[in-house]
Amino acid sequence: MSKTFPEDFSWGVATSSYQIEGAATEGGRGESIWDRFSHTPGKVLNGDTGDIACNHYHLYRDDVKLMGELGVLAYRFSIAWSRVIPDGKGEVNQAGLDFYDRLVNSLLSEGIEPFATLYHWDLPQALYEEGGWLNRTTADYFAYYADVISRRLGDRVHHWMTFNEPLCVAILGHVSGEHAPGHKDSTFGEATQVNHHVYLAHGKAIPVLRANSGPTCQIGIVLNMSPIHPATNSAADVAAAYRADGLSNRWFADPIFKGEYPTDMLALFGECGPKIEPGDMEIISTPIDMLGLNYYTRNVIADAPDDPGIIKTRNVHIEPAEYTTMGWEVYPDGLYELLVRVQRDYHPAAIYITENGCASADELDKAGKVHDEQRVNYLRSHFEAAHRALKDGVSLKGYFVWSFMDNFEWNWGYDRRFGIVYIDFATQQRTPKDSFHFYQRVIRDNALPGA
Repeated sequence: MSKTFPEDFSWGVATSSYQIEGAATEGGRGESIWDRFSHTPGKVLNGDTGDIACNHYHLYRDDVKLMGELGVLAYRFSIAWSRVIPDGKGEVNQAGLDFYDRLVNSLLSEGIEPFATLYHWDLPQALYEEGGWLNRTTADYFAYYADVISRRLGDRVHHWMTFNEPLCVAILGHVSGEHAPGHKDSTFGEATQVNHHVYLAHGKAIPVLRANSGPTCQIGIVLNMSPIHPATNSAADVAAAYRADGLSNRWFADPIFKGEYPTDMLALFGECGPKIEPGDMEIISTPIDMLGLNYYTRNVIADAPDDPGIIKTRNVHIEPAEYTTMGWEVYPDGLYELLVRVQRDYHPAAIYITENGCASADELDKAGKVHDEQRVNYLRSHFEAAHRALKDGVSLKGYFVWSFMDNFEWNWGYDRRFGIVYIDFATQQRTPKDSFHFYQRVIRDNALPGA
């Protein structure tokens, strides 16, 4: 049976600003919370920082040319708020705007459609010192930032994502503390309020983006959702899996599409739930044109009654199974399950897989090649799952592989490699991996190999 994709299907790659740009103190860029966090001893593996990263700020022309060789039709990148508005509010840095202007023009010259994400976790440090996302006013500053960047790029950028993975902003940044700004609060009191203000910012930015980018532009948000499976059929594990689904999936999707937080989760959070003002949910549920989904693996959940937190769950390691170097199970059926579930429960007008890929132990061989067989197989199996979802009626419009190149992998520093292009961080040499050439063939044929 033929495994071809629709003629207008958008094959792309994805990156984010702090992970690749470098030039942390150049061109008028202000400090972000990830600059401060990565420079704090003990926060990032090996003391790595994003100061240089992939030096994309200086090498973007070469990177875009390589994307052109790959043949991608679209590129999802994020804009560094503090490069455009160093303090997050007030004075605009024209040099920062100029950089993204040049990047967009380079993409268009290669026939690559820009998909811009406004926020991929790098809040300006100056705004954090005024309360960060715990400060409701930050939502208004975000709308101002959206206005500044879309006035400059809106004539050429027609696809906008407001936020990447609010779950990570709220939970990894304000519960576990493993991401910037590094807060630890097991009550979830900070996390729920942070998420609420992020969602207010999302809703407030939509009419601004539409005004500056035209009525036909596509605006959305990127959620990292995963199927949640109970470890056993016991009532306790099934209930635990439902709680985990509420925290990881429904808490983030329901406000956008249904205009309300899940009632079971509000009851669970109790006094630690968000402070909601009149009109907030109407702003948050402003209609979007597309939903981005980041998928890597599923979660298998067991009850953990002795856990001091309020969710009381634990992740279970499944054997036998294949795992990536992140310790994540390779589970392509989960992508199909997620796509079908989101289409059924939320009815988005369009879905894009905005991130999918795997970290593997990649090395250059003596011939200067990288044979990343695990990643090739991972991508093939997930492309097949996406194709199956398309045939079953899911409104899937595109697929962005994470990541275009190896980069600064947050608290893992440079120890985890997700790229289809290998980066020698000492020399900044770019080397396409076997997965690059595999993906190049998929894009060229708009079909899976052997189809």
